Amino acid sequence: MLHATQQRAVAGRRPFSGARASNRVVAHAAATVATSLPTVDVQFHQPKLAGVTNEQQFKAVIKGLVAQGKFPPQLEPAWDYFYDNYKKAVTSSGVAGADEKLVTQVQASILDNVLNQAVNPYTFPSFHTRLIEPYNYYDFGQRYVATLIDFQNSVLGFRERFDRVQELLDQKHNVVILANHQTEADPGVFAHMLAKTHPKLATDVIYVAGDRVVTDPMCKPFSMGRNLFCVHSKKHMDDAPELKAAKMETNRKTLVAMQRKLNEGGTLMWIAPSGGRDRPNANDEWVPDNFDPAAVELMRNLVQRAKQPGHLMPMSMFSYPMMPPPKTVDKSIGERRLTAFTGVGISLCEELDVAAIIAASGSEEKEVQQKALAKAAHDAVKESYAVLSKAIQDPAFRATRKEFTQPWMA
Repeated sequence: MLHATQQRAVAGRRPFSGARASNRVVAHAAATVATSLPTVDVQFHQPKLAGVTNEQQFKAVIKGLVAQGKFPPQLEPAWDYFYDNYKKAVTSSGVAGADEKLVTQVQASILDNVLNQAVNPYTFPSFHTRLIEPYNYYDFGQRYVATLIDFQNSVLGFRERFDRVQELLDQKHNVVILANHQTEADPGVFAHMLAKTHPKLATDVIYVAGDRVVTDPMCKPFSMGRNLFCVHSKKHMDDAPELKAAKMETNRKTLVAMQRKLNEGGTLMWIAPSGGRDRPNANDEWVPDNFDPAAVELMRNLVQRAKQPGHLMPMSMFSYPMMPPPKTVDKSIGERRLTAFTGVGISLCEELDVAAIIAASGSEEKEVQQKALAKAAHDAVKESYAVLSKAIQDPAFRATRKEFTQPWMA
């Protein structure tokens, strides 16, 4: 939402006079809209925002910040669009409690965190552990995502395979999930789909995170609530040539951190080998983007070198209607955010038989083997995604497929 130059415009200025960054206010009125999920209090860094409960008050706060020179004026219409779009998505959902007050409290908590980052910016280390004290960034992210999930039309695919993942982790094995990636909200979707049946998987997974999620001011507060291995992707490595050496050094440190965690065992990692979010194809169809063989090979190599046994498991993710990314890859930070109330889901594929896939490639060349492994993982995700997306969008089809369950509805 904020471009780099706009970030600097608000940096160093306290959003509200008399409010300390360390202040934390909890508003008890707002809760997640999913009745199967626990009520979560809304926390605030800035006391003034805790009392904002309707659209008029919220937009007046932004106007006041602009007038005081504490918020870039060009962002006011952008946030108005974000608020209006989000309000329509939530209040038209038909879910009990999904009203203007909930919308405003959630939006105020996002604004609160963006403003707090302008004053007290957080720098992500190579390995970031989710922050839940004194401010619970995990709950902050889960609350926002929950308001956009149509739980009645969401599914968990192959629950028993997630049971197996937890068993492996308990035995100190490592598991790396090779998944397609569709929206900024994917970590929240993953956690909500597993919160009822596999709470440790929901909270303990470590995501391999690229540049955008740790630099975009709108993404950073949500990222702070997740465990992350922070890397600079190849897509953005040359964006600023003068920073390339530093980025490469960061990636080296991250690889060391990854290997250390895998050596400990019991680590669950998620990586999107495509290197970014899915985009619609020429027919305007959303399908999993191709996997980068180098990314898949890196995970295979790390798992193989670890002191504990490891497993590679593809997984399909359906979430794009909730927060569709721009149709083209934009290297600049700050994008217009669309939101929608929608069904979502995840479905775990069978573990890759790496040795068999490499043998079937019929080649001794490393490049050929790596491409074969990436293709096998991608093919599994594509096949899984086709069934998953249909199960979410077609209730009649879903009723015929026993592999899809809705444990949060129990």
